[in-house]
Amino acid sequence: MYNINYHMVWSTKYRKKVLTGEIADFLKQLHERIATEKGVTLAEQEVMPDHVHLFVTAHPKFSPSNFVKIFKGITAKELFEKFPLLRSKMYHRGHLWNPSYYCGTMGDVTKDVILKYIEMQKVKDDSPEIA
Repeated sequence: MYNINYHMVWSTKYRKKVLTGEIADFLKQLHERIATEKGVTLAEQEVMPDHVHLFVTAHPKFSPSNFVKIFKGITAKELFEKFPLLRSKMYHRGHLWNPSYYCGTMGDVTKDVILKYIEMQKVKDDSPEIA
């Protein structure tokens, strides 16, 4: 029996605000598909214009860094394939994601707090895109 929840966050390269509209919708679908394929429970996700929050539950035999690598790698490849103009919006044409990420672990005690934090990110991010 295990109960390991991860709050993972990563951003676009140079915090470019490109994860909007149809791109954001497709990215959410990709996250759900990847989670299902990899045996991860995706409890919550939020796609902001320049970063992503995922709240997942996974078996402890899998490392969080591998999940992040898998999610970032697959989503970048598929987003660039589906939205070729997305590549031209990025400064370095081959990179969608910043190489760093945040990952925190928590149990049931803080789960509601994390979910509330992720939900509040929608309200906070009203800043316009910087060209």
